[in-house]
Amino acid sequence: MKIYTKTGDQGTTGILGSERLDKFNIRIEAYGNVDELNAQIGVLNAQYADANGDWVQDRLFVLGSWLAVEPGLENQIQMPRIEQVDIDRLEGAMDEMESQLPPLKNFILPGGHMASAQAHVVRCICRRAERSVWELNHQHPVQLEIPIFLNRLSDYYFTLSRWILQQNGLSPQCWIPQK
Repeated sequence: MKIYTKTGDQGTTGILGSERLDKFNIRIEAYGNVDELNAQIGVLNAQYADANGDWVQDRLFVLGSWLAVEPGLENQIQMPRIEQVDIDRLEGAMDEMESQLPPLKNFILPGGHMASAQAHVVRCICRRAERSVWELNHQHPVQLEIPIFLNRLSDYYFTLSRWILQQNGLSPQCWIPQK
């Protein structure tokens, strides 16, 4: 099987079902943002061994697959779903890290350690993915747990950025507005 199919050479792409969409369609944008997010998490995972890294990437493949389902076929597709238990797992991991971090009193600047900075990149891309999923939701409702999961995931990566600094004996650089 060749990696190239040439079916997208006219500016459309296939989704799960028989429909083809313009490559600039919000559905394609949404799952493309999730794909980019997953790739950036891979970069972070290569820099820092996050106990949840592989699990998060698996969940993002599940999430992206559901975003790629043709509207109306959701009940005909047998795939795992994003569930409340997934959201709970992120919240539990954040609670565990937060219990060992000093209280947050200021905005912090991304940086201080390469993996911490990468966690901030992941956080930003996650927010973009979440925004595009909400936009898609206005046109074609998606499973509510999907954008909620993305919202928690961005919080998770913010918390992980702080955790990475602490684990490396570093403190975050607080943003103090210049006068």
